[in-house]
Amino acid sequence: MNLYIVTDSTADIPKLLMQELNIPIVPLKVHVEGQTYLDGVTLSAGEFYEKLTSSEQLPRTSQPAPLDFVNIYEEIAARDPEAEIISIHLSSALSGTYQTATLAAGMVEDKVKVHVIDSRSASYALGAIVVAAARLLRNGGTLEECLDLVHTLIPTHRVYFVMDTLMYLQKGGRIGKAASVVGSLLNIKPILMFDESGEVAVVEKVRGKKKAVARILELAKEYANGRLVTAAAVYTTDRDEATVFKGQIEQELHVADEAVLAQLGPVIGTYGGPGLLALALYPETSQS
Repeated sequence: MNLYIVTDSTADIPKLLMQELNIPIVPLKVHVEGQTYLDGVTLSAGEFYEKLTSSEQLPRTSQPAPLDFVNIYEEIAARDPEAEIISIHLSSALSGTYQTATLAAGMVEDKVKVHVIDSRSASYALGAIVVAAARLLRNGGTLEECLDLVHTLIPTHRVYFVMDTLMYLQKGGRIGKAASVVGSLLNIKPILMFDESGEVAVVEKVRGKKKAVARILELAKEYANGRLVTAAAVYTTDRDEATVFKGQIEQELHVADEAVLAQLGPVIGTYGGPGLLALALYPETSQS
């Protein structure tokens, strides 16, 4: 049996890292101004944010069709009859992508065994879990070891983020438990996270983005509690701000190697909007 790791485009894994670890990606779709694009394939993040800020209508997103997953799974099976697949995806609280992958896995069960997993997260919080599993696999990890690692990281990973505005999250219908802070006082910046069910939830409210970013670092430091962590700075439009934030993460936390710098792709960026900044992390385990 030979193991493969598959994910979807919302994992926002930097291209070089994705190529290094040979991770097949199933793209979601973005619909902007009457045109349909494949997330990260026919529409880059940079192109998307230009369209987002200039378009009068909020872009729409849609999950892959079952056939999109079937094609990837069957391609792997055709290339390697001994294949088995771990397919890790965007939170089921945010999208039907996980359910579609599960359906597709059933459609190919006579050709290849697929283990479909709900990450209960998004963007590089999902991506970091996928990368950890792919690295373990590359280093000789077994199916059971990779599954154990993924199921360990899902409840122990954290992502804290702040947005310039909740408008995109609200209009896109992904506001979740953060709805209570919409329309609150000017310049109040809620610090958000994904809760245990994979929904967006409010951690606390801070006045001003600068204080919110500082508080995110404090929250991450409190959660890490001196442990070695894997971490990433994630952004939508301001790479310079994110690069500074990455340096702060490396200064404040005990980071394995260095923090990853990842740009939020078009699908999740539809709901994050310009100016989003996030910190994703998980404590290192003996396997990761």
